[in-house]
Formats: sequence, structure tokens, C-alpha cells
Amino acid sequence: MAEISSRFQELVDLIPQFEKRSKNAIKEASICIAEAFENGNKILICGNGGSAADSQHFAAEFVNAFSRDLDRKALPALALTTDTSILTSIANDFDYNNVFSRQVAAYGNPGDVLIALTTSGESENCINAVKIANALFLRSIVFSKESTRIGSLAEISIEVPSNSTQHIQECHLLAYHVVAELVEDRLFRKDAKA
Repeated sequence: MAEISSRFQELVDLIPQFEKRSKNAIKEASICIAEAFENGNKILICGNGGSAADSQHFAAEFVNAFSRDLDRKALPALALTTDTSILTSIANDFDYNNVFSRQVAAYGNPGDVLIALTTSGESENCINAVKIANALFLRSIVFSKESTRIGSLAEISIEVPSNSTQHIQECHLLAYHVVAELVEDRLFRKDAKA
């Protein structure tokens, strides 16, 4: 029981630190994404392992809806983690480090937004995706921990002040849920406060 309480307490202690560290970046990310949708652009999302699942979850919040009480149009978001033929052909024929950057090159257009989720901030395939996004004039947002290579490459970096992979992922989930809600508020709840 002590271990369970300890894990809960670690997260309880971390969340206020994360809010202080990343509140402005979370707001900036929501504005960036909403502007992309307003301008007819799309969102591309990538990550590995648990962050791959988060990529799909985040995309679903836009394509379907975050708020169950809101009847709204679908928004174009694509997780780059789902097409096994594309992923495995790039990994097998060339290099796993290019599984996301190749897709960004194929699908990305200027004004689109690339979102990369990486708890370590050192995932080469996510770093390469951000580099290609920047070269192709996409906007870039990363969810990571503090002081990472990928964070220095992105336009907006949402950083968790922790080295615990599980807690970084838990904070990423909280953050992208807040982002999804803020985007919906801006686009579909005209009376919402910015």
C-alpha cells in the first residue's frame, strides 16, 4: 500500500510544478493548433511506445470531439503511428529513425502543425520529424521533459520537470486534454474566455 500511496503522491507533487513550468506553453500550443484549423491546415502527431498511443488518443480528440456535449465538425488530425505498412517499410528498407520524418515530408504542408510526444526528448525519429517540419514551414510543438534536444528545435515545448517516464506521460495526457478543450473553446464556444 505504501508504494501505491507513494506513486500517487509523486504525481500530486509534480502537477503544480508542471503547471508553473508549462502553463504558458500549453496556452501557446492551443492557439497554434486552433489557428491551423482556422486556416484550413491539419495536425500531424507522432511518438513511440506509450507516446504512440497518446498520439492516436490526441488525434481522436480532434477528429471526433473532446467535449461530449459539443456537436461540432471534425478537425483534421493524423497520428503518424498507425499505418503499419508505411512504418515497417521505412524501418525495414531504410531507417527506423525516418519513420515519422518521411511521413511529414509526404503529408505536411506549410501552416500544418507537427506535434511530437517523447518522454526522453531524445527519440531520433521524433527529432528528425521536427527537423523536416521546420524545413517545410510547418509549426512544431513537442511534449517532453525539461532541457531536451527536441525541445530546443521546436517552436513550442511543453516540458515536464521530472525524469520519471510514467509521470511525464501522465502529465502529457493532462496537458493535451487541456489543449483539446482550449481549442474547442476557441473554435466552437464563441462565449468562452481566451
